[in-house]
Amino acid sequence: MKKYISFFRMKLIAGLQYRVAAYAGMATQFMWGGMEILIYRCFYLENQNSFPMQMQALASYIWLQQGLFLLFSWFLETEIINSISDGNIAYELCRPCDIYGMWFSRTMAVRVSRVLLRCIPVFVFAVCLPAPYGLRLPPSFTAAGLFVISGILGFLNVIAFGMIIYISTFFTISAQGIRIFAMSVVELLGGSVIPIPFLPDGLRQVVELLPFASMQNAPFRIYGGDIAGIEAIQVILLQLFWLVVMVLIGKAWINKALKRVVVQGG
Repeated sequence: MKKYISFFRMKLIAGLQYRVAAYAGMATQFMWGGMEILIYRCFYLENQNSFPMQMQALASYIWLQQGLFLLFSWFLETEIINSISDGNIAYELCRPCDIYGMWFSRTMAVRVSRVLLRCIPVFVFAVCLPAPYGLRLPPSFTAAGLFVISGILGFLNVIAFGMIIYISTFFTISAQGIRIFAMSVVELLGGSVIPIPFLPDGLRQVVELLPFASMQNAPFRIYGGDIAGIEAIQVILLQLFWLVVMVLIGKAWINKALKRVVVQGG
């Protein structure tokens, strides 16, 4: 465990160096979050009772989405994918550690480092906005605690699913197709395009049971009070279930892949 923590720390420190990219990202988050909220506000002014979420809860959802964008958004490290495709995986296999754990801790560090540079300014800006356009505190201390637990599990679910996509590269000639497909599925079914409560009944119930809903959808809705009480506990248990399932699938699949991997060249 100590070596994985050290690897996490090294990648975290390296990721904190890219400050110019973080400043550009903050500007994007400010503009995109404000634009999205204003668009929704136009619809809510027509008939706010016809929507499944309160406007304030939706605004908090959007600002959390923008502030924690790189924690829950769908992106993959091209360095890991390229190491599989070009044969540099041989160097990774020479390290005296489990490659799954190494990639997992590395991905965690990259995402955390990028979020730390931009989340606080976004949240400060959002908190200063008037209701119902800004970010508001959770409705209770219980909701805040459940949000933290759910947020950690959602973050780990994102990485666990990303690990499955990395491992699939062992079995493909090019990873481009599966990357584009996975990105489209996660963004649509994970609540990035529109929050899951806005999906049609029937489809929404099915999507809420899938692992994608256990990523950003769960913690953001718990924060805004859209999910509370026993339902929040059930959602957290579902997040834990999908995390265990995806980690077990990933570890079993990478063990199978490493038994048949062939590195050519010299």
